[in-house]
Amino acid sequence: MKKLRFGILSTAKIALTKVIPAMQNSALTEVVAISSRSADKARTAAEKLGIQKYYDSYEALLKDPDIDAIYNPLPNHLHCPWSKKAMEAGKHVLCEKPLGLTTEEIEDLIITRDRCGVTAAEAFMVKSCPQWLETRELVRSGELGDLRVIQGFFSYDNRDPQNIRNIADIGGGAMWDIGCYPVVLSRYLFAGEPKRVAALLEFDPVMKTDRLASVVMEFDQGQSIFTVSTQLVPYQRMHLFGTTGHLEVMIPFNAPNASPCIIKQDTGTLAEAEVRSRSFPVVDQYTLQGDDFARAVCENGPVHQPLEDALKNTRVINALFTAARETRWVAIEA
Repeated sequence: MKKLRFGILSTAKIALTKVIPAMQNSALTEVVAISSRSADKARTAAEKLGIQKYYDSYEALLKDPDIDAIYNPLPNHLHCPWSKKAMEAGKHVLCEKPLGLTTEEIEDLIITRDRCGVTAAEAFMVKSCPQWLETRELVRSGELGDLRVIQGFFSYDNRDPQNIRNIADIGGGAMWDIGCYPVVLSRYLFAGEPKRVAALLEFDPVMKTDRLASVVMEFDQGQSIFTVSTQLVPYQRMHLFGTTGHLEVMIPFNAPNASPCIIKQDTGTLAEAEVRSRSFPVVDQYTLQGDDFARAVCENGPVHQPLEDALKNTRVINALFTAARETRWVAIEA
């Protein structure tokens, strides 16, 4: 299969340190150009990462006929506008999460995708990771009995007011940055949408971003409960509780690419010796994400996180903000 040629919109840290090196290690993807509003930043990044071409504007990159698809890691509020411009330029789009901050802009993006006849996906790399594919199969197989509770925790400590994750006006804060993970994975594992949600949010008094969020989501089959924070000791874990079994996903979100992923399974024992550990071969989930997208484009197949699913995820996150603001349960529209 011919490699899918990517152009990168901006020199965002996640692109430079995670996604571009991962794509360069793939047999299915190739990074041929990078862009920035600063020619110096674009040139420096291109030289450091061995990228052939660089541009001093996003517009110039979108005009490059040698680019098949773009990866969009711009700040959250620019995801939909620049993904739309890329589609209208005839490029396929892999856009960093969260795809959009409002349902209206994602609905418009879906219309644009269909009008332009391109492939587009939200970049949730966890949906390409073997530990989550296996976890979903274990749930579907009935090994846990009936899945009733999902419990998650995701935190890091970042108090830099200049960091885009801490700028409220452009979609910063814990819910948009990391709360989206337990939301999307809960929907993925329960294979449906929550009926209603409740949330308690604490905001930084200076930066005005949500720095601590505790959430309850009610599904037909059970409940999802999670906490996320941008100002706590770094930690992450996901637990799945069924009627006959329990799974613990050890590093659920930032899966390491230098050591195996591990999930633990038990049937209610408190004895460590009776807990079964499953270890997965070392992989880079960002490489797998790029591979999945390339196959979807080249084979006209499904993407791992379609825009329609991104729309549903954004609807839930906005409902959580409403629930916290109005201190009440909020129903999710069918």
